[in-house]
Amino acid sequence: MSRSFCLLLWQAALRVSCHVLTASLCMGGSNIFASVRENSPLGQFISDISIRSDPGANTVRLCLTGPNANWFYLEGRTIRLNLSASRVLDREVLGPFLIAELTCYEDDIKQSHYRILVEIQNENDNKPKFLEETIQPFSISEVAAVNSVVFTVKAVDSDGDMISYTIDQSSEDACFFRIDLPNSGKVVLNKPLDYESRTRLQIIMWAQESNTEEKFNISTVLTVNIEDVDDQYPHFLPCTPVSPDVPVCMNPTYSANITQKYQDSVLEFSPGPIRAKDGDRGINAPLLYTILSGDDHGRFVMDNRTGEIRLTRAVDDQQPAVNFTLTVMVCQVEDRLKYSLATVLVRVLSVNSFPPLFNTTTFKGFIIQSSSPASIVSTYGNQVLQVQVFDWDFPDGVNPNIRFFLHPPSRLFQVTQEGVLIARTDKLQAFDRHILQ
Repeated sequence: MSRSFCLLLWQAALRVSCHVLTASLCMGGSNIFASVRENSPLGQFISDISIRSDPGANTVRLCLTGPNANWFYLEGRTIRLNLSASRVLDREVLGPFLIAELTCYEDDIKQSHYRILVEIQNENDNKPKFLEETIQPFSISEVAAVNSVVFTVKAVDSDGDMISYTIDQSSEDACFFRIDLPNSGKVVLNKPLDYESRTRLQIIMWAQESNTEEKFNISTVLTVNIEDVDDQYPHFLPCTPVSPDVPVCMNPTYSANITQKYQDSVLEFSPGPIRAKDGDRGINAPLLYTILSGDDHGRFVMDNRTGEIRLTRAVDDQQPAVNFTLTVMVCQVEDRLKYSLATVLVRVLSVNSFPPLFNTTTFKGFIIQSSSPASIVSTYGNQVLQVQVFDWDFPDGVNPNIRFFLHPPSRLFQVTQEGVLIARTDKLQAFDRHILQ
């Protein structure tokens, strides 16, 4: 049934493509070779038919058949291009040639048969297109070598035009890549990558015809994912960058204060607990903590998993107060060559049993009125008024860490850290009396 239907269509097409005229016998014809530009209009001239005619000849019938016969029609002895609103002559769809046959019948008897070969001449009517498989999001290792080719894009043009590639420099991340050979589509890494700084990059790529007047082009946005590699060392927290442009941490110095009676306890440090993290934030390798030096024969022990330091025994209170300086290390469990060091300072303070005491509860001082902006307050005998304090936690009663303050603060007086009182002489009036605490 399918074969009968096809035959019926062929017969209908044969009838449509035939033109009856009064002519001589089918003589003088030849094969037809012609050309036509793609996108030509309906009725475009293809070729004249060269069959001769003689007066009084029998009825001659010309028919177009063959694979592409429906793209032609006969107008007298002229072959023209047959189009419609729904189809155009497109070389990229049909190929470079249209092939048909011209058969001449006289009294329904086939007399001659000629080939028709029409070349479809190309026009630049297509833009380049990127191959989808070359512009999908892809990944690059953060340790990829600078100046190496990291990926290749590919665009095709249906008209067969040459394509050149460029990176849009307005792209935020364009500085990371370059193209050395514009016609190759090979993209070269221009500067080092760092997963810890950027995990994803985006650039705009252009593909443009390089050998045409129209220079048709197309763009696409490429997404580049950075793969994390175990290339960073662990660092202690808090991390203080060496500089805003250098993402390298300066390890902190941890400090803690203890007394001679302090023992068998976990130490609390400043600026925070002893903690470290892997520099590869996408990997976060497990870490191991160790005291390298300064533990005073096991006086300090460190939890190798948490970084906590414990004091195992008290400092000998018969000895002068000392400070301990420990060097601690953190390293990756599976790669101990990746490590970092920090300093831990443990200060041993004497037990504070006594509050500081003034040598007297009332101090009296005098000052001579003057235009000088500042003067030292004196006491009897024109001696400098100096506040003195004793602290019996010290053998000689002198605590070097004593600090003096006026309470509340005064705009006219201030006290130095040595206990000397200074007045703003130019702001004081004669016979004024001031009480300071």
